[in-house]
Amino acid sequence: MSTIESFVQLIGVLLIFLFVLASAYFVTKWLAKYEKLQGHNSNLKVVEATKVGANKNICLVKIGKKYIVVAVGKDNVTFLTEVKEDELTDLSFLEEQEFTKVEDSFQEIFSKIKDKIPKKQD
Repeated sequence: MSTIESFVQLIGVLLIFLFVLASAYFVTKWLAKYEKLQGHNSNLKVVEATKVGANKNICLVKIGKKYIVVAVGKDNVTFLTEVKEDELTDLSFLEEQEFTKVEDSFQEIFSKIKDKIPKKQD
């Protein structure tokens, strides 16, 4: 009877593992959709960020139609200045960004990335 009991325990552990794996997959997809909607519908957007030290960044933030520069540290955020749009040199961030659709399969995303990698010639 111990062989049958061991087999039943193995099947039980495999079923629990598959349940946890499926749950993690669906929760991750749900969180990705939630985060995408939260960031997409806001009036606040970090346009650029530059690291200037350990736990210290300078960020260009768009708030509505204004651009401000803030220093972000571990425990604080400090307003540095407001920047007008005509003072910015690289405005490529104003163009619509191409987001990967949540419905895309892993295979489609992998193919897009693979096509962008230059082929090694022998």
